[in-house]
Amino acid sequence: MATDYFAVLGVSRDASDSDLKRAYRKLARDLHPDVNPDPGAKERFQEVTRAYEALTDPEKRRIVDLGGDPFDAAGAGAGAGGFGGAGFGGLGDIMDAFFGGAATRGPRSRTRAGRDALIPVELDLDETVFGTTKDITVDTAVLCTVCTGAGTAPGTHPTTCTTCSGRGEVQSVQRGFLGQVVSSRVCPTCAGTGQVIPEPCPECAGDGRVRSRRTLQVKVPAGVEDGMRIRLTGQGEVGPGGGPAGDLYVEIHERPHDVFTRDGEDLHCRVTLPMTSAALGTTLNLTTLDGDEDLDIKPGTQSGSVLTLRAHGAPRLRGTGRGNLLVHVEVATPTRLDAEQEKLLRELAALRGEDQPDSHREAQGGLFSRVRDAFNGR
Repeated sequence: MATDYFAVLGVSRDASDSDLKRAYRKLARDLHPDVNPDPGAKERFQEVTRAYEALTDPEKRRIVDLGGDPFDAAGAGAGAGGFGGAGFGGLGDIMDAFFGGAATRGPRSRTRAGRDALIPVELDLDETVFGTTKDITVDTAVLCTVCTGAGTAPGTHPTTCTTCSGRGEVQSVQRGFLGQVVSSRVCPTCAGTGQVIPEPCPECAGDGRVRSRRTLQVKVPAGVEDGMRIRLTGQGEVGPGGGPAGDLYVEIHERPHDVFTRDGEDLHCRVTLPMTSAALGTTLNLTTLDGDEDLDIKPGTQSGSVLTLRAHGAPRLRGTGRGNLLVHVEVATPTRLDAEQEKLLRELAALRGEDQPDSHREAQGGLFSRVRDAFNGR
């Protein structure tokens, strides 16, 4: 059964060339092996590429519309419906297929689209929050400046392949009980292009492109997060034969910060307060990404409290405003006291009635009574 290439690309059967191109670029961008590490993405990418080639080549599209598969070993001559199926255009096609003729695919272009590229870039937290401009070094295939993609030495031109006479494929004949069966395959000499390069370009060896290291400037918008990708259109690999370049994706890797952690647009940090400061209240000078800020600690602040500094987080990529800075408070209990400090704490405990054993039992009893009441439904 022939492959439904329209379903592979997710388009309708009356899709235009622009619809096909749009669908292919979207799928190829998501499935390209340089972008998608999924083991099955490579096979799916190849399937999508075959579908695009089948539907954009006029001859292959004609075979698909007739119900055949242009990549089938028998070409257009073996349709999905046998003798009377849609794979044959009529009696003439049947006669050609079995008694000396064969449908041809035609030569393929030497020029093909280039691949996308992926470059990781490490940034500090303040760079992802406020944005920055980075120079990155990219090692990719670029257009050969000697032959400008033609692949030929200066002053020379490609010639017609003598093996296939420019058709891009060769035919083989097999005899059967119904006569001779003719099938076609890609020409091994010209790889299906119908042309050969007798004198390749000395710079690119006929490929039309060379490897080059170049520096690009990347503008990182404020508010990007770890794992996000910035797309640079047309900055990827130049294709064989000087084909259009793919895209370059810059993947953001955010370095861990010594003080702050990030959760979307919000930033988090922890501060430790002495027991006395938490009890009496104080003003804490806190260093943020925006500079020093005074944070009011109210009397009686408990360990585990979260205080909020509004609009001190990261900007929102979609929308306006910024996230918040959430300050998590931890109250430190002294572990070693000198005699004077212990005396003062005991006096404080006595003033508050916390130095009697009954006060602990009352607190414990109150806890148990609340648990008991909860079980009894009170």
